[in-house]
Amino acid sequence: MNTYHVVLYLHLLSLLLAIAAAGIVGACLFGLRGAQTLAEAGPWGMLAGKTGRVFPVAILGLFATGAYMTSDVWSWSTDWIVVSIVGLALIAVQGPVLAEPRKKALQQALRANGPGPLGEEARRMTRDPILWMVAFTNPAIALGVVWNMTQKPATAGAIAAIVVAYGVGAFVALYFTRIATGMETTPVREPVG
Repeated sequence: MNTYHVVLYLHLLSLLLAIAAAGIVGACLFGLRGAQTLAEAGPWGMLAGKTGRVFPVAILGLFATGAYMTSDVWSWSTDWIVVSIVGLALIAVQGPVLAEPRKKALQQALRANGPGPLGEEARRMTRDPILWMVAFTNPAIALGVVWNMTQKPATAGAIAAIVVAYGVGAFVALYFTRIATGMETTPVREPVG
Protein backbone atom coordinates (compact mmCIF):
# COMPACT_ATOMS: atom_id res chain seq x y z
CA MET A 1 0.00 0.00 0.00
CA ASN A 2 1.32 3.42 -1.00
CA THR A 3 1.57 5.73 2.04
CA TYR A 4 0.97 8.83 -0.09
CA HIS A 5 -2.41 7.49 -1.25
CA VAL A 6 -3.45 6.69 2.33
CA VAL A 7 -2.52 10.23 3.39
CA LEU A 8 -4.37 11.65 0.36
CA TYR A 9 -7.44 9.67 1.43
CA LEU A 10 -7.16 11.08 4.97
CA HIS A 11 -6.73 14.57 3.49
CA LEU A 12 -9.92 14.19 1.46
CA LEU A 13 -11.70 12.69 4.48
CA SER A 14 -10.74 15.76 6.54
CA LEU A 15 -12.05 18.00 3.76
CA LEU A 16 -15.35 16.09 3.58
CA LEU A 17 -15.68 16.29 7.36
CA ALA A 18 -15.19 20.07 7.26
CA ILE A 19 -17.63 20.54 4.36
CA ALA A 20 -20.27 18.36 6.05
CA ALA A 21 -19.91 20.28 9.31
CA ALA A 22 -20.11 23.59 7.42
CA GLY A 23 -23.30 22.40 5.75
CA ILE A 24 -24.85 21.51 9.10
CA VAL A 25 -23.86 24.88 10.60
CA GLY A 26 -25.33 26.64 7.55
CA ALA A 27 -28.60 24.73 7.97
CA CYS A 28 -28.59 25.69 11.65
CA LEU A 29 -28.19 29.37 10.76
CA PHE A 30 -31.21 29.16 8.46
CA GLY A 31 -33.13 27.40 11.25
CA LEU A 32 -32.16 30.13 13.72
CA ARG A 33 -33.06 32.83 11.23
CA GLY A 34 -36.53 31.35 10.79
CA ALA A 35 -37.16 30.70 14.49
CA GLN A 36 -39.95 32.72 16.08
CA THR A 37 -39.56 31.45 19.66
CA LEU A 38 -36.80 30.32 21.96
CA ALA A 39 -38.18 26.77 21.76
CA GLU A 40 -37.71 26.84 17.97
CA ALA A 41 -34.23 28.44 18.15
CA GLY A 42 -32.80 26.28 20.93
CA PRO A 43 -32.27 23.00 19.04
CA TRP A 44 -30.64 24.81 16.09
CA GLY A 45 -28.26 26.64 18.40
CA MET A 46 -27.34 23.48 20.29
CA LEU A 47 -26.71 21.54 17.07
CA ALA A 48 -24.53 24.34 15.68
CA GLY A 49 -22.53 24.47 18.91
CA LYS A 50 -21.90 20.73 18.92
CA THR A 51 -21.06 20.64 15.20
CA GLY A 52 -18.55 23.46 15.64
CA ARG A 53 -16.33 21.09 17.62
CA VAL A 54 -15.57 19.21 14.39
CA PHE A 55 -13.72 22.10 12.73
CA PRO A 56 -10.47 21.98 14.74
CA VAL A 57 -10.17 18.24 14.05
CA ALA A 58 -10.80 18.72 10.33
CA ILE A 59 -8.38 21.66 10.07
CA LEU A 60 -5.68 19.77 11.95
CA GLY A 61 -6.25 16.79 9.63
CA LEU A 62 -5.95 19.02 6.56
CA PHE A 63 -2.76 20.68 7.81
CA ALA A 64 -1.08 17.43 8.88
CA THR A 65 -1.90 15.45 5.75
CA GLY A 66 -1.17 18.41 3.49
CA ALA A 67 2.20 18.86 5.15
CA TYR A 68 3.05 15.20 4.61
CA MET A 69 2.08 15.31 0.92
CA THR A 70 3.97 18.57 0.39
CA SER A 71 7.12 17.13 1.94
CA ASP A 72 6.75 13.83 0.07
CA VAL A 73 5.86 14.97 -3.44
CA TRP A 74 5.92 18.75 -3.70
CA SER A 75 7.94 21.62 -2.32
CA TRP A 76 7.12 24.14 0.40
CA SER A 77 7.87 26.89 -2.11
CA THR A 78 5.28 25.70 -4.66
CA ASP A 79 3.08 28.73 -5.37
CA TRP A 80 -0.35 27.10 -5.14
CA ILE A 81 0.65 25.27 -1.94
CA VAL A 82 1.79 28.46 -0.22
CA VAL A 83 -1.44 30.26 -1.19
CA SER A 84 -3.53 27.27 -0.11
CA ILE A 85 -1.78 27.18 3.28
CA VAL A 86 -2.62 30.87 3.72
CA GLY A 87 -6.25 30.07 2.80
CA LEU A 88 -6.39 27.24 5.33
CA ALA A 89 -4.81 29.50 7.96
CA LEU A 90 -7.51 32.10 7.26
CA ILE A 91 -10.16 29.42 7.83
CA ALA A 92 -8.45 28.37 11.07
CA VAL A 93 -8.36 31.98 12.33
CA GLN A 94 -11.84 33.15 11.29
CA GLY A 95 -13.61 30.53 13.41
CA PRO A 96 -12.15 31.30 16.83
CA VAL A 97 -11.43 35.01 16.26
CA LEU A 98 -14.58 36.13 14.43
CA ALA A 99 -17.29 33.48 14.78
CA GLU A 100 -16.74 32.32 18.36
CA PRO A 101 -17.40 35.73 20.02
CA ARG A 102 -20.50 36.20 17.83
CA LYS A 103 -21.70 32.70 18.73
CA LYS A 104 -21.32 33.49 22.42
CA ALA A 105 -23.20 36.79 21.94
CA LEU A 106 -26.01 34.87 20.22
CA GLN A 107 -26.15 32.34 23.07
CA GLN A 108 -26.27 35.18 25.59
CA ALA A 109 -29.05 36.96 23.66
CA LEU A 110 -31.10 33.75 23.53
CA ARG A 111 -30.61 33.15 27.27
CA ALA A 112 -31.52 36.75 28.08
CA ASN A 113 -34.61 36.45 25.89
CA GLY A 114 -36.07 33.64 27.97
CA PRO A 115 -39.00 31.45 26.91
CA GLY A 116 -41.53 32.64 24.39
CA PRO A 117 -41.24 34.77 21.26
CA LEU A 118 -37.80 36.00 20.28
CA GLY A 119 -37.26 39.67 21.06
CA GLU A 120 -35.53 42.17 18.82
CA GLU A 121 -32.00 41.54 20.17
CA ALA A 122 -32.24 37.74 19.89
CA ARG A 123 -33.66 38.00 16.34
CA ARG A 124 -30.91 40.45 15.37
CA MET A 125 -28.24 38.09 16.67
CA THR A 126 -29.64 35.15 14.65
CA ARG A 127 -28.89 37.28 11.59
CA ASP A 128 -25.45 38.49 12.68
CA PRO A 129 -23.53 39.28 9.46
CA ILE A 130 -20.13 38.27 10.88
CA LEU A 131 -21.40 34.87 12.00
CA TRP A 132 -22.99 34.30 8.60
CA MET A 133 -19.88 35.53 6.75
CA VAL A 134 -17.62 33.04 8.52
CA ALA A 135 -20.16 30.25 7.98
CA PHE A 136 -20.18 30.90 4.23
CA THR A 137 -16.66 32.15 3.51
CA ASN A 138 -14.86 29.27 5.24
CA PRO A 139 -16.35 26.54 3.01
CA ALA A 140 -15.93 28.84 0.01
CA ILE A 141 -12.21 29.24 0.82
CA ALA A 142 -11.97 25.45 1.18
CA LEU A 143 -13.42 25.09 -2.32
CA GLY A 144 -10.88 27.65 -3.56
CA VAL A 145 -8.12 25.53 -2.03
CA VAL A 146 -9.56 22.45 -3.75
CA TRP A 147 -9.46 24.39 -7.02
CA ASN A 148 -5.79 25.12 -6.39
CA MET A 149 -5.12 21.46 -5.58
CA THR A 150 -6.70 20.26 -8.81
CA GLN A 151 -5.53 23.02 -11.17
CA LYS A 152 -2.13 23.83 -9.61
CA PRO A 153 -2.10 27.43 -10.90
CA ALA A 154 0.69 29.97 -10.65
CA THR A 155 0.65 32.48 -7.78
CA ALA A 156 -1.79 34.96 -9.36
CA GLY A 157 -4.27 32.22 -10.28
CA ALA A 158 -4.02 30.60 -6.84
CA ILE A 159 -4.61 33.94 -5.10
CA ALA A 160 -7.51 34.71 -7.44
CA ALA A 161 -9.15 31.37 -6.60
CA ILE A 162 -9.08 32.16 -2.87
CA VAL A 163 -10.16 35.80 -3.29
CA VAL A 164 -13.03 34.94 -5.65
CA ALA A 165 -14.15 32.12 -3.36
CA TYR A 166 -14.09 34.45 -0.34
CA GLY A 167 -16.02 37.10 -2.27
CA VAL A 168 -18.71 34.61 -3.32
CA GLY A 169 -19.06 33.33 0.25
CA ALA A 170 -19.30 36.89 1.62
CA PHE A 171 -21.87 37.89 -1.01
CA VAL A 172 -24.07 34.88 -0.24
CA ALA A 173 -23.84 35.53 3.51
CA LEU A 174 -24.71 39.20 3.17
CA TYR A 175 -27.51 38.39 0.76
CA PHE A 176 -29.18 36.09 3.27
CA THR A 177 -28.67 38.44 6.22
CA ARG A 178 -30.10 41.36 4.23
CA ILE A 179 -33.11 39.33 3.08
CA ALA A 180 -33.81 38.50 6.71
CA THR A 181 -33.40 42.13 7.77
CA GLY A 182 -35.66 43.28 4.95
CA MET A 183 -38.33 40.78 6.00
CA GLU A 184 -38.30 42.16 9.53
CA THR A 185 -38.84 45.76 8.45
CA THR A 186 -41.48 45.13 5.80
CA PRO A 187 -44.89 45.91 7.26
CA VAL A 188 -47.60 43.31 6.84
CA ARG A 189 -50.65 44.74 5.09
CA GLU A 190 -54.00 43.37 5.82
CA PRO A 191 -56.45 42.90 2.97
CA VAL A 192 -59.02 45.62 2.55
CA GLY A 193 -62.69 44.77 2.59
